[in-house]
Amino acid sequence: MKILANRKIKALFYKILLCIMGFSLFLAVFLQLGLRHTALYIGISAWGMGSLIMASCYGYFKEQNEIMENAAKQVREYIAGNKDARIECCEEGELYRLFHEVNTLAAILSGHIESEGKKKIFLKNLISDISHQLKTPLAALNIYIGILLGEAENQPTVKEFARLSEQELERIETLVQNLLKISKFDAGTIVMEKTPENISEMMERIKTQFSFRAGREGKDLVLSGDDAIDFVCDRNWLMEAVINIVKNALDHTGNGGTVRIEWKQSASALQIAVKDNGSGIHPEDLYYIFKRFYRSRYSKDTKGIGLGLALAKSIIETHGGTVAVDSELGFGTTFYIVFPIHK
Repeated sequence: MKILANRKIKALFYKILLCIMGFSLFLAVFLQLGLRHTALYIGISAWGMGSLIMASCYGYFKEQNEIMENAAKQVREYIAGNKDARIECCEEGELYRLFHEVNTLAAILSGHIESEGKKKIFLKNLISDISHQLKTPLAALNIYIGILLGEAENQPTVKEFARLSEQELERIETLVQNLLKISKFDAGTIVMEKTPENISEMMERIKTQFSFRAGREGKDLVLSGDDAIDFVCDRNWLMEAVINIVKNALDHTGNGGTVRIEWKQSASALQIAVKDNGSGIHPEDLYYIFKRFYRSRYSKDTKGIGLGLALAKSIIETHGGTVAVDSELGFGTTFYIVFPIHK
């Protein structure tokens, strides 16, 4: 029997068997001698046998409980980050086979974690190298186009093509930067440096960044919210997320339109809303707008590349928040960013 492979279980069975045999021997002796008060002696012997069996079982189960407590302690240490934590399994038996399988699983998980760590380091270095390699030619192309624009004052055709080239180069730069940022999120190499930041001041900076474009296109960018609200976040990354959503709103709002950035705080959450009265989003597109490179067949926009909203969603979720959208075709769109506040 496999259950008797464990020497401790076998020892327990032997003790119980010895107690039963001892009681049987005493019973036979008392019956053979025919002593007075035989029943009393038999009762005392039975009580003694029962006590010995109970003591043996108590000692065994107490030892088993200590073994299980130690195993649970090792599991908790492994979960807490000690990858060398293992359950001692030097005995035979089904329980120790289970401990051995748990140790094997822990070793496999540690191997996977180590492998994933190496992959993240590799991706981080690769992304850094790609970023460095792309910046140089893009910067050179910007310089060349600037020279062409300066030299083509009397050549309208060349000037127009140089201007179009400059626009396309800006799109390439935006695409490359967004791809690199999303790749960093996928690789898990982004480290958020969170500090208390004033939301009003951050939104003012975003408004300043878009003020020239909004004025040129005849659009209003309006801010509304409490000036005293602070939030613990990575300032640069959170502004990046809101900037991408505001840019999307401006892209889909016509001349004379309005984009509003509103924020408010309750006891449990901070909400930032970006509202526009533009063209709205087709109902079929609402589910897909945060997908990478998604382009609606209903959209007439030729500027976007389908990464800005995906990047914004990754940044917001990394901060522990959520982003949702509500839109009515032809009347406008509202993006709601919500961050729970943990007391």
